[in-house]
Amino acid sequence: MSEDSIYSQPQSVAPFEFNDRVVQVFDDMIHRSVPMYRESLKRQAELAAHFYQPNSRIYDLGCSNGNFGLQLLTQMGDRPFALEAIDNSLPMLNQYRQRLDAVDNYDQVRIHHTSIEQIDLQSASVVVINLTLQFLSLAVRDQLLQRIYDALLPGGILLLTEKVVHEDEQLSALQQDWYYRLKKENGYSQLEISQKRDALENVLIPESCEQHQQRLHNVGFRQTDIWLKWFNFTSFLCLKK
Repeated sequence: MSEDSIYSQPQSVAPFEFNDRVVQVFDDMIHRSVPMYRESLKRQAELAAHFYQPNSRIYDLGCSNGNFGLQLLTQMGDRPFALEAIDNSLPMLNQYRQRLDAVDNYDQVRIHHTSIEQIDLQSASVVVINLTLQFLSLAVRDQLLQRIYDALLPGGILLLTEKVVHEDEQLSALQQDWYYRLKKENGYSQLEISQKRDALENVLIPESCEQHQQRLHNVGFRQTDIWLKWFNFTSFLCLKK
């Protein structure tokens, strides 16, 4: 795992994108930047294995380099399944393919280089969106979640993890402060934190838990839960009756 030092030197900061440079350090970046990342992936894979229905599909929307998919392969064991892994970053998917070559049953994972707004969703029992909705325009989010709900079979599950903001300004500032504390504890300098923040400005657009819950309700989900939360990171579990 290469160390993330992308923003360690003063620079003219360009908008953040999942390019070759980011892919090379992605695992270090995400483990140092996303609290409880390993725990979240493990439990998501367990939930996906639990709710998977034979002859249906599992969708990983914004699959990046395959961290969820590899966890799922372990959880599913010898059970047959179909995982559709979608991402619009070719460097991410190239690394995903390389990692799949080293594991068994990799043919049960189908990789798609396309936008998740364009993928045809159907006959799904599990849909996973990890830290991806936040990179889409606000106008697209409602449409995508409606398509997900419509594609889910009865008894299907959506697992959604997002960086969020609090509707109360004081609590929002508190959450942000504790997040930056975490990043410093994980070895990032103030310069790195500041430049990464600038790179994500107007690229990652977070919403509040209440906004997410209202959208989920609007598209049809009546059983939802926040099953994991760390300050401004939240994981939602949504069941379709």
